[in-house]
Amino acid sequence: MELTGRYELDAPPEVVWDALFHPDVLAASIPGCESLQAEGPATYAATVKLKVGPVSARFKGNVEIVDAEPCRSCRITGKGSGGIAGVAHGASLVALEATATGTVLTYTADAKVGGKLASLGSRLIESTSRKLADQFFSNFATHLKSRRENAG
Repeated sequence: MELTGRYELDAPPEVVWDALFHPDVLAASIPGCESLQAEGPATYAATVKLKVGPVSARFKGNVEIVDAEPCRSCRITGKGSGGIAGVAHGASLVALEATATGTVLTYTADAKVGGKLASLGSRLIESTSRKLADQFFSNFATHLKSRRENAG
């Protein structure tokens, strides 16, 4: 399943880039995030509790940011296991572009699920994935705004 999105953020690319690598910002932005710990400069271990249709699960997994071109683009890869609920893995290409008012962030993601999650059907998985992505970027934009207000 492929997802794409475009978000206008009220911060310059340098600020957006730094926030993408900050564990506290990521933990506050990821829907259902219970914990997120840096395991290296661009590698994180996460625990996330999610509900997809009738299936609720706590996923434990890893996220890695690779192929980074600072303030321009990177690829984010991740995989997680939700026990009996199933597994999920995917990758996303994230690009930042400076604008007169801040930054446009675009992404293209490819995700795959297995186990009980896969039996829910592609429409439910896709709509839930889109909802989670929108929640993440909404939370991320709110966090960027509050950081700028507190700094200024």
